[in-house]
Amino acid sequence: MKTIVVGGGASGMMAAYYRQISGNQVILFEKNEKLGKKLYITGKGRCNLTNDCEPQEFLNNVVSNPKFLISSINSYTPKDVMDFFEAYGLQLKVERGNRVFPLSDKSSDVIKTLKYALETAGVDVRYNETVVDVLAENGVIKGVVTDKKEYLCDNVIIATGGLSYASTGSTGDGYKFAKSLGHTVTELRPSLCGLNLQGNDFKELQGLTLKNVKLSAKDKKGEFYSEQGEMLFTHFGVSGPLVLTLSALMNMRKPSDVTISIDLKPALDGQQLDLRVLRDLNAKINKEFKNSLDELLPKALIPLVIKRSNIAQNKKNNSITVEERNKLVSVLKGLEFKVASLRDYTEAVITSGGVSVKEVNPKTMESKLVKGLYFVGEVLDLDAFTGGFNLQIAFSTAHSAGVAEE
Repeated sequence: MKTIVVGGGASGMMAAYYRQISGNQVILFEKNEKLGKKLYITGKGRCNLTNDCEPQEFLNNVVSNPKFLISSINSYTPKDVMDFFEAYGLQLKVERGNRVFPLSDKSSDVIKTLKYALETAGVDVRYNETVVDVLAENGVIKGVVTDKKEYLCDNVIIATGGLSYASTGSTGDGYKFAKSLGHTVTELRPSLCGLNLQGNDFKELQGLTLKNVKLSAKDKKGEFYSEQGEMLFTHFGVSGPLVLTLSALMNMRKPSDVTISIDLKPALDGQQLDLRVLRDLNAKINKEFKNSLDELLPKALIPLVIKRSNIAQNKKNNSITVEERNKLVSVLKGLEFKVASLRDYTEAVITSGGVSVKEVNPKTMESKLVKGLYFVGEVLDLDAFTGGFNLQIAFSTAHSAGVAEE
């Protein structure tokens, strides 16, 4: 049997490897001059290649269609991924949150390992050749057309990625192929990205990192997110670990309906914080309010908190009322900003949405509409939080397609 794999990223390389060792003759087409361009920049160049957790914990971190992944994650677990890389000579380490990285901290070593596995298996890799069309006849795959020639085959595995980081080659080709073959592509959105905020008052906070704060988010239906950790302000709004996770939960919501709230002192309840504020004000009882919050807040944050509290900045601490102090505490426990939109695909780690999983066999990743057509990785309507879960999706779905019986 002859199989053509379209795309030489994480899922494409893994699918090609398992197809080849399963007895197929595999050609992998990569439009770039080298494999794994997006993998190279993953994890800030370190490549968080999976998460060392059990399948159920993995599924708990999948945002879109986790049930679809039950079969593939149990067939090819995070441990299996780690075993694969270690068997081909890559030393690994596990860091905070069970994140798995190459011991060298070099994503290039992950790519080299996958490339070595392809070479060992005998996969025919064609560089600088772009698949422009996928051919099917009477609901059966016939082959592909590249920018150079036409190739006939028995199976085609689409592993073209999403729309994020288009400079690496993720330009949405797989969605186009899927639609042309009768598949539904769900709404596409950037995910694991920063948020643009409404207004301008956040701009004075640019560059400020907040640690150990609690970020919450609500829309018209109520609160849908609340986590403690780290975030930062940028020229456009907010980013950082808490915000990236939040962005993954916004794919079914209208961003402009979302309000975020930052609890700057989550370790203290309202009453405890009020006592802390009172102590700070009393320590500087005859000073102006604007000069009294430096032990409570980062310097950059003080002007905005004062503005939101509606307390005159030149007011003396000895004349601040209980009502004003209560207002200050409420601002510290809930500094709110309205979201304008998600950042675009040039900054998004992954794409939310994709080929509808209702039209794909969850055990084999084969299309239910076209025999011999498979979809793996980010092109599918599957996405997860940060921490190595998205690459695990790529590897597990690729393995399922790779070992699928004809």
